[in-house]
Amino acid sequence: MPNRLNQLLTQSGHPPLDPGTAEKFAAYLALLQKWNAKTNLTAIRDEEGILSRHFLESILCAQKLPQGVVSLLDFGSGAGFPGIPIALMRPDLEVTLAESQNKKAAFLREAVRTLSLKTKVHSARAETLQTRFDCITLRAVDNMAQALPAAIQLLAPCGWLAILTTTEDAPTIQAKSTQSARFNWNPLQPLPAKTNRTLLLGKIQKIPFTP
Repeated sequence: MPNRLNQLLTQSGHPPLDPGTAEKFAAYLALLQKWNAKTNLTAIRDEEGILSRHFLESILCAQKLPQGVVSLLDFGSGAGFPGIPIALMRPDLEVTLAESQNKKAAFLREAVRTLSLKTKVHSARAETLQTRFDCITLRAVDNMAQALPAAIQLLAPCGWLAILTTTEDAPTIQAKSTQSARFNWNPLQPLPAKTNRTLLLGKIQKIPFTP
């Protein structure tokens, strides 16, 4: 597994993982496949699909996060994408995984324990958090239109939204975001190149006042 993941990374123009981190990703893959056999964590279940879609995309996202981010919330983390790969790639970040579905939250707690991460798991709706975050990631959430305003309310001043989406859906997401706040959006960044998967990265400027 590590060799194939490193091959995908180098083909995307990015450096391979160091041996220690590669072993952590191998352990994560094994745990994911074990749990997927008995519960529906991800629709993509084959190893190649998990590596090329879930792992590669999340690692590239981790590498493209802006400077100055200290705390990060993975909103609707599911099976831990992109939050767990970000925690593995960026141990300097304080990562919180928010997942309200009990089975998925149980998997996240087991993954955090197995991988010896300091990552927190919030096993309830993200809206109940009392913390503000420098960066919030969203990927494959059930209802993006509903999740966006809730995520925006959890952003720290000058915080960042990092949304893993498609080039086709990015304009709609940007438009919906402006209903809750004003953002400065970076140019779309492919995840990886020559695909329609992209990172939509925006820095919040202002949340409208509501009496």
